[in-house]
Amino acid sequence: MRRVLIVGGGYAGFYTAWKLEKRLRREEAELTIIEPRPYMTYQPFLPEVAAGSIEARHAAVSLRSHLRRTRVVAGHVTEIDHARRTVVVRTKDRPDFEIGYDLIVVTAGAVTRTLPIPGVVEHAIGMKHVEEAVAIRDRLFTAFDRASVLEPGPERRRLLTVTFVGGGFSGVEGFGELLSLATALLKSYPELSFSDLDFHLVEANDRILPEVTDGPGRWVVRSLEERGAHVHLGARLVSATDGHVVLSNGVEFDSELIVWTAGNAANPVVSKNTDLPTDERGMLVVRADLQVGTDAAPVPDAWAAGDNAAVPDLAVGIAGALTVPNAQHAVRQGKRLAANIAATLRGRPTKPYFHRSLGVVATLGLGRGIFEYRAIVITGFIAWVMHRGYHVLAVPTWERKIRVLLDWLGALLPGRDIVSLLSVQSPRDAFISGGLPHAR
Repeated sequence: MRRVLIVGGGYAGFYTAWKLEKRLRREEAELTIIEPRPYMTYQPFLPEVAAGSIEARHAAVSLRSHLRRTRVVAGHVTEIDHARRTVVVRTKDRPDFEIGYDLIVVTAGAVTRTLPIPGVVEHAIGMKHVEEAVAIRDRLFTAFDRASVLEPGPERRRLLTVTFVGGGFSGVEGFGELLSLATALLKSYPELSFSDLDFHLVEANDRILPEVTDGPGRWVVRSLEERGAHVHLGARLVSATDGHVVLSNGVEFDSELIVWTAGNAANPVVSKNTDLPTDERGMLVVRADLQVGTDAAPVPDAWAAGDNAAVPDLAVGIAGALTVPNAQHAVRQGKRLAANIAATLRGRPTKPYFHRSLGVVATLGLGRGIFEYRAIVITGFIAWVMHRGYHVLAVPTWERKIRVLLDWLGALLPGRDIVSLLSVQSPRDAFISGGLPHAR
């Protein structure tokens, strides 16, 4: 049997393995997937996890539950040596070791891009994984509890100040959902008022949501500002030391919660630790059929897709255009990868990846959204319903679709659960302290 190794269990990696299991007979290939987390994160649901509209586990798809014929290795790939057909794997409980393969699929994805800004590493939190979305939600709930016992003043203001850095889809959706949650929480905290809330969205460019056109982008800014938010366009974060936010436009304030969503960077295993060809951005060079290399110089037995690959976008008709790194492409690239790998193993020709965008849709908080497809722009409640409808269809497996639908129904009738479980991040504190709070 051919040994097929998949590096990364995100959208593209999960769908490649899932569809290969359906396309290949057991005796045709031995499948292995290497992923440090035991699940695939459905990232479009993370803003709603942070807002308490979806249970955290339901935004994740278990690899072991759904990949029945694939060996799952819980670890990080630190090096790919395609000349020797091996990868180096790092885990917590044993020395680094090698795994061999006959055919490799690199779907390691991208990593959060950070900048050397004072205070960011110490105080900011990302929103790329389920754990981060849960922590954001719990920190907001805890901030409300702490602020409710304080008199009006700078400390209460700091606790209820939220800052998102980055105006892409992840940042804008997370910002809108958390603003919606915070506004709704006020009815449970009579000690607090709307004037205590202070939400800031910081974007270095002069517009947010680069995937939509200028008009809808401006509408999103107006919508957020009408809800009391501050949108700082053309501004950079200069410092966040001790939670004191300093922006390049001269604005300064103290913020209890700082969320960093300022884009992605190349995965280091791809950009620095492989002999496979990469471009100037550190992304794997791939052909239109997702095989690594070029038409003139294809790399045998190497395939790639997702955020770590420079995939040609044949649908736009522009030479050199690449697909944008989003879930819409990654899912479909995973399916095309599986079909092409199966074809290759059986000596059949491959097909190029081709997908016309279905438009863009974003949630801006409960009951608010925006949808754009070519000249069609829909805003408000209908767009929000379209967002939920699209993503419940897109999330893999019927089991997860049903769980998410039940989450939404549960939040609709009795309302969102507002219990903070921030203490789970340090579960031994109560045991060690004997139930007494630590002195401040």
